[in-house]
Amino acid sequence: MKNLNAFSFLLVFGLFLFQNSQAQRKMITPDFLKKGDVVGILATARKVDVEALKPAIKLLESWGLQVVIGRSIGKEENQLAGPDWLRATDFQEMLDNPKIKAIWGAKGGYGTVRIIDRIDFANFQKKPKWIAGFSDMTVLHSHINNMGIETIHSFMALNAGTASIDVVDSFKRALFGDKLSYEIPPHPYNVFGKAKAEIVGGNLSVLYSVMGSKSEIDYHDKILFIEDIDEYLYHIDRMMMNLKRNGYFNGLKAVIVGGMTSMNDNEIPWGKDALQIIQDALKDYKFPIIYNFPSGHMKDNRTLILGKTVSVEVNEKGSKVSFE
Repeated sequence: MKNLNAFSFLLVFGLFLFQNSQAQRKMITPDFLKKGDVVGILATARKVDVEALKPAIKLLESWGLQVVIGRSIGKEENQLAGPDWLRATDFQEMLDNPKIKAIWGAKGGYGTVRIIDRIDFANFQKKPKWIAGFSDMTVLHSHINNMGIETIHSFMALNAGTASIDVVDSFKRALFGDKLSYEIPPHPYNVFGKAKAEIVGGNLSVLYSVMGSKSEIDYHDKILFIEDIDEYLYHIDRMMMNLKRNGYFNGLKAVIVGGMTSMNDNEIPWGKDALQIIQDALKDYKFPIIYNFPSGHMKDNRTLILGKTVSVEVNEKGSKVSFE
């Protein structure tokens, strides 16, 4: 009996230490950029030609940065920027190249999940660099978050020619280590309150697609950011119900809802828009919630540093999100 009690104590104590270490983990911030640094642009998913990336190249060069274009740019295999092995090799070479200080995704779509398990992150973990982009690159954000390394949720290189001044400025601030803080107008669905925690997340459909894999993020004690585009409304409900039923919302500190853009409906309407679906799924929780945050598949796609601790304050005057 004494041995059993001792074993039980050690088991409980070990679990406590593990949970505490997870909650207190220190995220690694890659080195911020400085003039003269090299940024690589590549495609992990859909195809894109170099001509479409000229505004992005010009933008980076205007900041005093050098640009390297990946071998995946201009390649084509149906929808994708070349076969899986080529996109994976392109990404691997940029990860392992010590001269490249940041990797910026050229275009989203679908395909990053097809190469993630081909990538060896050993050198990257020893010397992290910024990985930037959004949408399908949520696979990378989620996977790298599990390594304890911050990433940048930003517009893609393809959008550099149409991005607003505020969007471009937020991206530059994130890359060069300047303060990021946003004040958002009030929304009728907002839930008031304050929270301070690590921010995680990205595209809802992609987060849903990696559930149960080693790329799934830890939601506990986090602030969850979600956005999506071109989904059927009942799909949004399906995904929210899945996360709710599996307890992913139980330990959250706050939720930030970004753009829910260009949604689709069936001939017989679902009866609620995307924000109403999310509001319904989260109505029983007490944490603060921000709706219509300017990030996602929208022109005003502000940058977030995923893995960074943020402070959130929501009241009748609006919302404030400040990165440490």
